[in-house]
Amino acid sequence: MADATKDTAAVTETPVVAKPKKKKVKRSVPHGQLHVLATFNNTIITFTDRSGGVLACSSAGACGFRGSKKSTAYAAQIAGDKAAQIAKQSFGMSRVDAFVKGIGLGREAVVRTMQNNDIQVESITDVTGIPHGGCRPKKARRV
Repeated sequence: MADATKDTAAVTETPVVAKPKKKKVKRSVPHGQLHVLATFNNTIITFTDRSGGVLACSSAGACGFRGSKKSTAYAAQIAGDKAAQIAKQSFGMSRVDAFVKGIGLGREAVVRTMQNNDIQVESITDVTGIPHGGCRPKKARRV
């Protein structure tokens, strides 16, 4: 009896065959956009394709800077360098249109870093928000 159950178990098992994996196609984006958000507390750098899909990003905080050191031009330079390396190696990016937002210290430092990494900056556009009418004023003081 014991021998009969072993034989049927061996016959009913089917070998499991793994499906072949598809090769990941390396996407080439030679011309894209560079978005720089420079605030008083941090600098965020994002590389996108022409339609706005994110390819690579980095920030001063992600590069290990903490506290008041995050808002320096040097921290922005290091973050820009890191993001530029990823965009250049993974996607072959060589030309960008820069969009700068904010009033932090990293605005110019990031654009200079791109030229050091052999990424040609074709245009620089300031997209910092401008208040139209501003905040609601305080109520009138009654004397």
